[in-house]
Amino acid sequence: MPGAAPNEGADPDAARVRSLAQARGGEPGPLMEILHDIQHDVGYLPPSTVAVLAEVLNLSRAEVHGVVSFYSDFRTSPPATTTVAICRGEACQAVGAAGLVDHAKAKLGVGIGEQSADGSVELQQIFCFGNCALGPTATVAGRLRGRLTPASLDALIDEATPGASQ
Repeated sequence: MPGAAPNEGADPDAARVRSLAQARGGEPGPLMEILHDIQHDVGYLPPSTVAVLAEVLNLSRAEVHGVVSFYSDFRTSPPATTTVAICRGEACQAVGAAGLVDHAKAKLGVGIGEQSADGSVELQQIFCFGNCALGPTATVAGRLRGRLTPASLDALIDEATPGASQ
């Protein structure tokens, strides 16, 4: 495909990435906004993102990759069906968050920042939900809950992932 970035042919989302980039390409310093647009639209930054944005914005691939890899909010793989995010802020740590994280790792069979092999669940750590008085706090499938125990976290996970066995 003429004018296409080398990775574009193998990536079904490449045309969408290019379209989103071109929509903001005339704006000053649009890289961050375009990356957010892509992630919002596609759900993550597909493989073609770096090459396409480098071409459209006349940046080096290293510049684009540097921004993508620096900010932890950008995903380079599809999100899991269910995300479990446990607060690791000081208030939650003081009331047992570390133990809750260890429990979640064992239950889910993944580490922090990892997804299960089938992509059904991902474990994340957050450094404050602003729910400090009710720690330890977590979200499971976007649902915020406080004063969690291993048993109550298990119940939330089981409710959010029906049919998943652990």
